[in-house]
Amino acid sequence: MIHSVILVLVIISFIMIITEDLIHVNKAKTTLFFGTLCWILAFIFPIHGNSSAETNHQLNENLLEIATLWLFLMSAMTFVAYLNSKGFISALVQRILPNNISERGLMFVIAIFAFVFSSFADNVTATLVSIAVVMNLQLDIKKRLKYATLIVFAVNSGGVSLITGDVTTLMIFLEGKVTIGNLLILVIPSFLGVLTLASLLSLKLSGEVHLTKTRFKIEKADVIIAIIFILTISGTLLANVLFSIPPVLSFLFGLSVMFLVANMLPNKNQQDVLNYVREVEYDALLFFLGVLLLVGILKEIGVLSGFTVLYDILPPIQVNYIVGFMSSIIDNVPLTAALLKANVDMKVTEWLMLTYATGVGGSILVIGSAAGIIAMSKIKELNFMSYLRNVGYLIIAYTVGYTGVYFAANWALG
Repeated sequence: MIHSVILVLVIISFIMIITEDLIHVNKAKTTLFFGTLCWILAFIFPIHGNSSAETNHQLNENLLEIATLWLFLMSAMTFVAYLNSKGFISALVQRILPNNISERGLMFVIAIFAFVFSSFADNVTATLVSIAVVMNLQLDIKKRLKYATLIVFAVNSGGVSLITGDVTTLMIFLEGKVTIGNLLILVIPSFLGVLTLASLLSLKLSGEVHLTKTRFKIEKADVIIAIIFILTISGTLLANVLFSIPPVLSFLFGLSVMFLVANMLPNKNQQDVLNYVREVEYDALLFFLGVLLLVGILKEIGVLSGFTVLYDILPPIQVNYIVGFMSSIIDNVPLTAALLKANVDMKVTEWLMLTYATGVGGSILVIGSAAGIIAMSKIKELNFMSYLRNVGYLIIAYTVGYTGVYFAANWALG
């Protein structure tokens, strides 16, 4: 009985996310309410007859994952908030881009930038920086939404071929299902999917973007902070690969270095660098908290493990394609964990297709990935329904990438 009640509450919560513009209730409020309510009910009416101690242990495991993500997001957002408020990102963009560029050309520039940047940085940082670039350009709302949609897809596609770029890719690698060499096969198909989406989204674009060359003076102090940011990103990747240091720890260390260095640098406006933590949008973090609590309770009531039954009915290639759509609704981490725990028997080619599906499939809906949620928090006009307008293009791009993985993997692995 409690399983059904929790499932209904989760469904209601997701419906309220979708209809946010109609009910005028912030999605952070609804997800936090239903997420905490479901866990409270799990204590009052134990799941699977669990004791309070067992339920508490399950909750603590979920909270640990959430806290890790929260702290990582807070660190990355603080860096970006500082650089953005200082005009550093605007100045950098203006120096890179020409005075005039076609809207179509800009679409492909953004696609390449987001894809490449997310291949080296994490999805969260890549999204924050890419969205900041678009927000600093004079674009109307409809066009801005197109660029934001492309960024979400490109960011998720860029990190899927590296163990440091996507959590699910790392999970599948650690289980010995694929090697680093195998994962590199995903690069070209993933990029092909991004170029497909950029082409589709640019079909009706015909204007030009005129960049107002405001003379932003880049201060030496800001350059130093930017270098610390870049070193933090690269150091996080190296520390994780070489010593298995959790990314959140490395990023918090980088943030502390920024605080200390900024304290020693000349400060014309006399504002303490710690104040930039206040500019982090905590409604986005609360939304993350609520969503992950809901996904966590779904995992505990056994809903996620039910997906593995599909592999007994359909071929893995078809099921993996469907899993991509599932990951746009349900967090891909517990979904991937459920598939790995079920020990589904698949070939390397099929595991690569699953890796792409779980990493990129979440882009189909805006709530399906961290990149989408962050983009929503940064662009007020971006919500579930406005993102859904381009769902046809997103499905085509996802399908092109998925098909590309099939042919590339079979060609490379025989």
